[in-house]
Amino acid sequence: VQLQASGGGLVQAGGSLKLSCAASGSILRANIMGWHRQAPGKQRELAAIITSGGTVNYAASVKGRFTISRDNADYTVYLQMDSLKPEDTAVYYCYVKAQASPLFYDKEYWGKGTLVTVSS
Repeated sequence: VQLQASGGGLVQAGGSLKLSCAASGSILRANIMGWHRQAPGKQRELAAIITSGGTVNYAASVKGRFTISRDNADYTVYLQMDSLKPEDTAVYYCYVKAQASPLFYDKEYWGKGTLVTVSS
């Protein structure tokens, strides 16, 4: 499984960005898709995830500002980020927990990361 993310960049505080991540490969089922992030000098943390059934989970720090969605037809996950703050500056990693041929169990996959920088 390969994950290709796009949409990172530089934005002023209060602005918006939209991240996209497309998963490809012999995917049979993508149970969870989402984004984690790692700010400079900090540990990687969950930003937002969404299940195949549409259940979402957000970090408290982004709730109300970020919106996650997915397209189950082509295994793409999106993260709409509004009202961005300087503390949202981080490398954002696409994440998929999926069953892919020839495996019979779920496995976690990570993208390379895309940098989001929010200036004050």
